[in-house]
Amino acid sequence: MSLSNYVFTSESVSEGHPDKVSDRVSDEIVDLFLSADPQARVAVETLCTTNLIVLAGEVRGPESVTSDAMIAAARNAVKDIGYEQDGFHWDNMQVDCHVHSQSADIAVGVDSAGNKDEGAGDQGIMFGFAVTETPELMPAPVHYSHQILKSLADARHAGDAPFLGPDSKSQVSLQYRDGKPVGATSIVVSTQHTEDVDQDTIRAMVRQHVEDVLPEGWMCPEDAFYVNPTGRFVIGGPDGDCGLTGRKIIVDTYGGAAPHGGGAFSGKDPTKVDRSAAYASRYLAKNVVAAGLADRCLIQLSYAIGVSKPLSVYVDTQGTGKVEEDKLATVLQDLMDLSPRGIREHLSLNKPIYGRTAAYGHFGREADGGGGFSWERLDLVEPLESAFGA
Repeated sequence: MSLSNYVFTSESVSEGHPDKVSDRVSDEIVDLFLSADPQARVAVETLCTTNLIVLAGEVRGPESVTSDAMIAAARNAVKDIGYEQDGFHWDNMQVDCHVHSQSADIAVGVDSAGNKDEGAGDQGIMFGFAVTETPELMPAPVHYSHQILKSLADARHAGDAPFLGPDSKSQVSLQYRDGKPVGATSIVVSTQHTEDVDQDTIRAMVRQHVEDVLPEGWMCPEDAFYVNPTGRFVIGGPDGDCGLTGRKIIVDTYGGAAPHGGGAFSGKDPTKVDRSAAYASRYLAKNVVAAGLADRCLIQLSYAIGVSKPLSVYVDTQGTGKVEEDKLATVLQDLMDLSPRGIREHLSLNKPIYGRTAAYGHFGREADGGGGFSWERLDLVEPLESAFGA
């Protein structure tokens, strides 16, 4: 018997969180290579700490993308986030680049040749999920956690909250009744700030952004609303805590409301199924729910390195389905080629679209005119409706 009345919590971190700084830098380097060559291969990790960024990884792409170009991309990303602090400044920080050429052993297994189609860039399992809890078909706790921080960041970038720093975190706990969210039981927001602002001012400002983001009547009790619970958050970002690429995979996906295969997204070109197949599974799950075939849909794909077709396709509508799951799995594979090449071509992933994904979640965003977030499109709704006579 499934639980219907419960409290569920998810968190988010802002673009200035040290791990997200690392994700952003890694993804900007992916974009740098794909801008120069859509077929480039990239796997770049970033470490950031007090006035230092270290780049490492392997790439295969045009010689025009030099170490100096990657270092410049890192500086520009940090500048755009807004770091001009004594302990972390885009212009003063040291950037070390240790990126080298991709292993030939990996390349031979992944590349297409003769009658062999392009294989997956690694083994792995990926999950996609969609649910009717929000218009974006995302789990509500992680959605509102993202939106609170995005609202604060927009105010900071616009100059409306000059006392805020780039680093912040949120945590939203929602009460579910009969399996649906009805309101917040507690909310936590920690945000970096300047020395000269008092906590009452920060609390009042944060409360306004939280109330603007949450549905009407969802605000938690005042004694369960925590803003900078330690009382002070001046030193933050990479100066306060070391950051690494790929350490916020639950923030990046569904906030713990659905499984995660384990692989991170940022810093990887779309031949890596850790990234592309996770996008494909979200795309399929979202279209299933949007077509009215289920209120919840979980999809798992699995791959082996060098093998083009998925080893398994699993569909679970978690008791909300209006069609047979076996048939749904078959129809989805008819509608979309789930080989690495097929995914990339269907979703147009060989574009420089990844820097924008690094903060506030890879899912639940709006597809844009430049090809970004193409996995959020709903262009399979009509074919799914037709296949099932909906």
